[in-house]
Amino acid sequence: MAIRTHKPTSPGRRKSSVQSFDELTKREPEKSLLLTKKRSGGRNNQGKITVRHRGGGAKRYIRIVDFLRSRYDDKATVTAIEYDPNRNAFLALIEYGDKTKAYIVAPQGLGVGDSIVSSRSLVEISSGNRMPLELIPPGMVVHSVEFRPGDGGKLARGAGVGIELMAIEGSYAQLKLPSGEIRQVRKECAATIGAVGNADYRNIRWGKAGRTRHRGIRPAVRGKVMNPVDHPHGGGEGSNPIGMKHQKTPTGKPALGVRTRNRKRTSQRLILRRRSSGRKSRRS
Repeated sequence: MAIRTHKPTSPGRRKSSVQSFDELTKREPEKSLLLTKKRSGGRNNQGKITVRHRGGGAKRYIRIVDFLRSRYDDKATVTAIEYDPNRNAFLALIEYGDKTKAYIVAPQGLGVGDSIVSSRSLVEISSGNRMPLELIPPGMVVHSVEFRPGDGGKLARGAGVGIELMAIEGSYAQLKLPSGEIRQVRKECAATIGAVGNADYRNIRWGKAGRTRHRGIRPAVRGKVMNPVDHPHGGGEGSNPIGMKHQKTPTGKPALGVRTRNRKRTSQRLILRRRSSGRKSRRS
């Protein structure tokens, strides 16, 4: 996927870039795989904002993506590569022998006309094929990995992301996640061969605030320019520092660099190395 840079005809166009979408082969989505998307604007059932900076944006429809792929040993053919407004990865529209259609996250190297299969036994090691981790050779890059067998792919579904299968030891497979974290999952968990496509998404420069608003993201305001009633960093005359040792969230909790994962979680023992840290996790 190529990135196309605009001519600087205005300040908003200067240095901004867009995707060329050369890989896409179909513009309109498959109507049988669409759902209407209800938007909340970041508000709960009381109308209170619980997630900031959300609202507006272009209207979207939900594409029903098959992360489980439970039609085992049933070959499917890729009929189209499509855009999905709800994620940064592209989708591959696949069709089975009985004309049933489904969406999957499009991996790198998968194109129209390719055949893919999901199986509980060993199949060809090629992009898009899905099988249990215990059957995949160590060192392979995979995506859409299950946390628990039969739950469907949860790990590594974003554009350009891949997980390295490091080893199979006992009942568990060791995975190196994109964050650097090394964790274990059951070796019976399924994974799809290859990394997720559309790796150039991270190189887009949005250029102006309007493009971000079209994505449904509202402006973020620094806490230090607010009043004390609105943010712990607020208050003071003129431009002042935040007046405390460490940054806080709007609700007063420590922010930036504070680990928030509960050490008593049952899955804590499965994490062999935390992300961005060489230390092993404290087992519970």
